[in-house]
Amino acid sequence: MHVGKKETIFAQGDATDAVFYIYKGKIKLTVLSRDGKEAIIGILGGGAFFGEGCLAGQTLRMGSATAITTCDILRIDKKAMTQALHREPRLSEMFVAHLLARNIRYEQDLIDQLFSSSEKRLARTLLLLAHFAEGASQGVIPEISQATLAEMVGTTRPRVNFFLNRFRRLGFIHYDGGLQVHSSLLSILLHD
Repeated sequence: MHVGKKETIFAQGDATDAVFYIYKGKIKLTVLSRDGKEAIIGILGGGAFFGEGCLAGQTLRMGSATAITTCDILRIDKKAMTQALHREPRLSEMFVAHLLARNIRYEQDLIDQLFSSSEKRLARTLLLLAHFAEGASQGVIPEISQATLAEMVGTTRPRVNFFLNRFRRLGFIHYDGGLQVHSSLLSILLHD
């Protein structure tokens, strides 16, 4: 599938009939509360699976998936994915490794939300979006609004703006054809 920027891949409440794999691009996973409040639960890029709840017995999507950038995505029918996982050991290993890594990330996000300041949560979010876990020393984050960052961090847009300006003054980030994040931002996370 070729998906355009801001296009919905699936919506909360849709039937769960497929798993998806991102070849290229970035998507966001969101959940909408009964009173209309949206929460971003993840941003995924190339090499990530999503929508795997159908393999665990979910009948309806618990959240929505929307393209942040233009994306090339493989849609794998639930039955075909189940058969492939049984038939292809390398695919099974890759899929399980992906699920375990995502589970660890969600646990880290929960711990961060419970115990870290909004400044540290923003720093961690920027580093993750810039792929510092993969060993980069500098990364560029695709276009993302301060409102979206605020939703991800669990704070307000003015607070995100305040911290971004502070990070820029300290030389941790700069804007040049996108938001560029430097590894020196790690000092915010390491400082008590």
